[in-house]
Order: sequence, then structure tokens, then C-alpha cells
Amino acid sequence: MVTARQLPGGDDTIVALATAAGRGAIAVIRLSGARAIDIARALGASALQPRHATRVALQHPNGDPLDDAVITWYAAPRSYTGDDVVEISTHGGHVVPALVLAACVAAGARPATPGEFTRRAVLNGRMDLVQAEAVADLIDARTTAMHRQALSQLDGGLSRRLLALRDDVIHLEALIAYDIDFPEEDDGPIAPARIKNAAESLRDALRALMHTAPQAAVLRDGVLVVIAGPPNAGKSSLFNALLGESRALVTPIAGTTRDAIEAVLDRAPLPLRFVDTAGLRDTADEIERLGIEVSTRYLAQAQVVLACGASAGDIAATCEAIATRTSGTVIPVHTKADLDASGADGPGLQVSAETGQGLRALLYAIDRAAVANAVGLPTSDDVMVTRERHRAGLAAAHDELCEFLLAWESGALPAPVAAVHLYAARESLSDLIGIVDTEDVLDRVFREFCIGK
Repeated sequence: MVTARQLPGGDDTIVALATAAGRGAIAVIRLSGARAIDIARALGASALQPRHATRVALQHPNGDPLDDAVITWYAAPRSYTGDDVVEISTHGGHVVPALVLAACVAAGARPATPGEFTRRAVLNGRMDLVQAEAVADLIDARTTAMHRQALSQLDGGLSRRLLALRDDVIHLEALIAYDIDFPEEDDGPIAPARIKNAAESLRDALRALMHTAPQAAVLRDGVLVVIAGPPNAGKSSLFNALLGESRALVTPIAGTTRDAIEAVLDRAPLPLRFVDTAGLRDTADEIERLGIEVSTRYLAQAQVVLACGASAGDIAATCEAIATRTSGTVIPVHTKADLDASGADGPGLQVSAETGQGLRALLYAIDRAAVANAVGLPTSDDVMVTRERHRAGLAAAHDELCEFLLAWESGALPAPVAAVHLYAARESLSDLIGIVDTEDVLDRVFREFCIGK
């Protein structure tokens, strides 16, 4: 495994704005690299101590005053990147951070690329590749459930599980190597059944971890809840009422919603991803027709569907229209209970977006349906696969184990040849964690990071 400094540009000291650009109380500019302290001194910081915040009258290397700031130095190797890291806290806004960034560059720093700080942390052994991805997941988390899962992954939960699986592959390789190299030892040859059982157990463990991907998708994106019904049935009003804010345009004109509108409601036990869809009806309007096609695609993916209507007839028509379009749980909803009291004895939950009537009961009904349709409720101790890269790597290792078992049970290949599949499985798992130095993998992972992280 190479270190950050062995790569092109790895000796550079990098700089970036680590907080969001724009008006704010403070901004943080981050420096990392061998010359971080020298650059800080060039900006006026003459008495820095590791892990002490020091007030500094910042100035450009040419002597121009910049700001009254606070600088903190994290000495290598006990820093985020493993190199010297200097964080400069300035006043926020557009001008001050830009001037300080420019001064750092003038003093010898290079602007960082997306994810370069975390990439250096991986290459310097401060974290593995799975933990680095957890940093991005933590930043991008839209739900508390995904936040908890990202923290667990950052703590090394998934990494430890992948390392344990890799160790199991190595143990299996060792059994075969022992049988090949020492067939006449006192203990005798390794029983073929022992190798078969170990391989099957490992294959099943890989499969079980792969199958956590749908759970992670639910935690990340929420259970898909589609609001369906005819035009002017109160779908957008219900959408806004459930979210507690105006996200969809509400008008008395039929066909207002021409496309699907999404929003996530962060809720226990599972987050809910509500989708307000175009009204279901026959129409000659091309744009509206395309919107209805989008609605149909969402219905096909939905775990829960709210079949909305302003009357019992509308609800029945909606249920009939979506019957062949969804396999999710259908909850009939009478959306205008405040205007049509006659529907109280009719089908569906009685709800009013205007008065709030029935909204809590509807949310509880959605929760029950969401849990019933979710792929198992994860616990706080569950290790899950949160990215497609993880799932693909596990699938590759799983397929290699299956190929090994096929060759081993049939005896079609000599043991040394069959063991090639074990080597490939081990490399797939190593690639996931970042043990193997694969530059294209690192490029793919860090391309999506924000600058300054």
C-alpha cells in the first residue's frame, strides 16, 4: 500500500474551504501537508502549539491585513489526514474566506481536489476505504436512521465484518495449501467435507451481508409511499399536510401536478419517502400523459400506496385503477372528510388536510404498512451494505465461492486450480476495504466527495 506522499502531488500541501460558502458566522479553511505550518506562519501565526486554538491577526504574505482569526494545528500523525493539518477559523461571508484561501495559495499551498483530505487519510492508514465512504454518507444522510448507520460504519462495524470474512477466505486457502503441501502429515489429509462445509458457511455469510442492501436503501431513502388518485382529489394538499409544509402546488385546477414530487419524512421506526403523483385519468394532454406514465412507474416500485378520493366512488375507482399497477399495500383515503360528511361510513380513512382530521391515524397506518413491507427492521447493532460498490464486491466474492464449491464437489479441477477462485474472492474483499492499492477504485470513491473533506 502506497502512502499519500508517494503519489503524484502527494508532497503538495493542499488547502480548501471546509465550510459552506456564503454568509455565515465563521468559515474554516483547512490546510494539510508537510508545509502547512510554514504556510500558517507566513500568514502571521508565529506561536502555534499542537491542539491549541491560537488567535492570530491574519495577513497576506505581502503584508496586507486579512482577518482576526483562530488557528488550530493538528500535528502529524495524529490528525485527520495523518499529515500536519492546520484549520483557520475566519469570519464568514464571501470575501474573507476567499482572501485567506488566496493567501494560502500565494504562500505555497495547492487547492485541494474533491475528497483529497479523506483520500490522504486512507492512504496514510488513518481509516480504510469503507470508513471513508461512511464520511460521505454521514454528510449526505437525510434521515436519522442513515445517520446512525453511517456512524456505525465510520466506527468500523462494516470494515470489521469484511475483514472477518476475508480472514475466513484466507483460512480456507490455508486448509487447501496444507492438504497440498503436507499430505503425509500425522494428522492425515484434510477431510474434503471440512473444506466443503467451511466454503458453504462462508458463501452463506457473504450472501447474508449482501441481502442487507435493501435495508440500507430504506434507511437512506425511506419507504416509498405513493399518493395516487384522480385529478383534484386533494393529493397535493394531503402531501403538504403530511410533511407539514407546502411542497406541492395546490390549486382547484385538475391536472396541476404534471410530474412526481418527492420528499422524505424522517420518522421512526422507518423514514417515509412520500411521492405526490399526477392524477390518474385518460387525457389528450401530452405533458399530463407523460406525468401519468411517471406515476405508473412509481406505483410499480411503491411499498405503500395511498388510494385517494374525495368520495366513495373516487376511492373505489382509484383502487381499481392501481390494482394492476402496484404490489404495495394499498390504504384507501377519503381526502376531504371536512367537506363530505356522508363519507364517514364509507371506505377509507377519513382525512382532512384543511383541519388536520385523521392525519395522525393515517401516519400510524402508513407506519404499520411500511414495517410490514420493509425487508426486516434493522437494529442498532446490524452491519449493513450501504453502497452499490459494497454489494458488487460482495457479489463478486460470493460468485467466486460458488465456483470454488462447484469445482471442489465435482472434482473437475485439481485443488490448486480450484483455489484460484478463493484467491479471487479474497482480492474482491481486499478491494472493498482498500487493502489492495487500486487507483481506479479510489478515483471512483472520492470523485463524489465535496471539496474540503
